[in-house]
Amino acid sequence: MISAIILTKNEEKNIVDCLETLSFCEEIIVIDDNSGDRTAEVTKNLKNKKISIFTHYLNNDFSFQRNFGLSKAKGDWVLFVDADERVSDELKNEIIDVTTQNDRRGKLNGYFIRRRDFIWGMELKHGETGNIKLLRLAKRGAGRWERKVHEKWKVKGEIGQLKNPLMHYPHRSIDEFLQEINFYTDIRAKELYDQNVHTSWFAIVAYPLGKFLLNYLVKKGFVDKTQGLIIAIIMSFHSFLVRGKLWFMNSKNE
Repeated sequence: MISAIILTKNEEKNIVDCLETLSFCEEIIVIDDNSGDRTAEVTKNLKNKKISIFTHYLNNDFSFQRNFGLSKAKGDWVLFVDADERVSDELKNEIIDVTTQNDRRGKLNGYFIRRRDFIWGMELKHGETGNIKLLRLAKRGAGRWERKVHEKWKVKGEIGQLKNPLMHYPHRSIDEFLQEINFYTDIRAKELYDQNVHTSWFAIVAYPLGKFLLNYLVKKGFVDKTQGLIIAIIMSFHSFLVRGKLWFMNSKNE
């Protein structure tokens, strides 16, 4: 049995398409962070007995939210999918195949899944997201999520990798992208501050510059044309905001 878990926050425009690609799962759990749009209503209107929806406050901690989802799952295997991601037929068949085989052999506790990012009409094949893989499928009880943002599923035991990718359609506009970056960097800066991490003017300048050069030149983000340039700039801005906000927090308490 496979349980799919989706975290949502104002995903009215994405949730139905996402859920449709998860019809092969025996259980689908939606953890909604008090959406202000019709996410919960649209999900309930599907009247799908497989789907359970829980309203649960994120509290600026994505691992907290994902672990809450794990606590509700009943399947032997758990698949995490974001609302702006889609499971293709090829990936669906592979997931069914490997979980069935693994249940017989019992060797692997989880699987990494490659992700293909499509943004503003183009697939990003280079830069920061060009070769990304995420641990999203694992046995229930094999591990827990860690870190408040940019969280990772720490699964014990041997991990494999699936061949077919997960499709990702993030950031419908630059404005939406910047709003998300501002939100994520608030959480990350506070997390570092709570760990008593400090930064400097040099790190505030050098780290974002180095990240831009890495993503745009070394990882060939320039091949992805204008989209590649915008992504490289915004992700460097992400690094700048984390360190700038961290410096500001520390400076207020000196």
